[in-house]
Amino acid sequence: MINYTEHLWQLMSDICLRVPRLSFLDMNRVLVFARAGRADREGPYATCHCVCLPPSEPGYYFWRDQTTGMLTRRSEWFVTKSPVVRVGSAQIDYMISFTLPRFCDQRRVSARKRARYPGHPDWMGKLDTIVHELYHIDPEQPGIRRIERADGLPSSKSHSPGFFEDVVQMVTQYLTSNPDPAKLEFLRHDFAGLTATYGGVTATTFKSYPSYPRRYIEVLAPQPDVPSHDCPIESLDLPRVKTHFTELDLVTRRFWADTRRTLPRKGKFRAA
Repeated sequence: MINYTEHLWQLMSDICLRVPRLSFLDMNRVLVFARAGRADREGPYATCHCVCLPPSEPGYYFWRDQTTGMLTRRSEWFVTKSPVVRVGSAQIDYMISFTLPRFCDQRRVSARKRARYPGHPDWMGKLDTIVHELYHIDPEQPGIRRIERADGLPSSKSHSPGFFEDVVQMVTQYLTSNPDPAKLEFLRHDFAGLTATYGGVTATTFKSYPSYPRRYIEVLAPQPDVPSHDCPIESLDLPRVKTHFTELDLVTRRFWADTRRTLPRKGKFRAA
């Protein structure tokens, strides 16, 4: 069987070696894992997750009277934190998830994406998605790459026309660098083709599948000693969440075209 996320990690490592704009990336600090996503449903093909953001500034939820505008109650002070993810001795800063089998079955490549690569096969859309997610990683500070507006001010959007143009340039640069065709071969197959060629598709997931590490809320203890509004304070009823993850929380799981049939395979997770 083919380990799809392992092949993706190896390809992404090669891209970072060959594309100067992505050469700052240390792929040992990037974890690639899979999520379920049906090919016949709309949704993302892949997502870049940052797990190295520092804790947020302290804050609290509050409620106001619609008539007077006065605070009627507020929550305890809290911060949001990033989970700690380590694989072996490597601290993971970013995770990139791919939805299977949706990512493999990009049959309906958008007209816009097809126009970016005229004369190329549809599997180029997958390579575009891979470079796209790598480019989301900010080279200068923790977090997702900041996008600037035309006036130079920060944009609230995560994409811009220039972002897409840069991705096309990097995809073209990689392909003209004479990469090993074997590293790209798996992208040529849709999910059915992968299953027929390799006997099945496996990928790295978290044991808590379909859950995965996300930022979480933590109540400050002790609470800040600051002037408070004269209103009731409500305790936050927070779910218990796992905040530290290691390679022991990873498993290799088999995927089928019917995403409801994903089952973990026996054996230890093997890092790429």
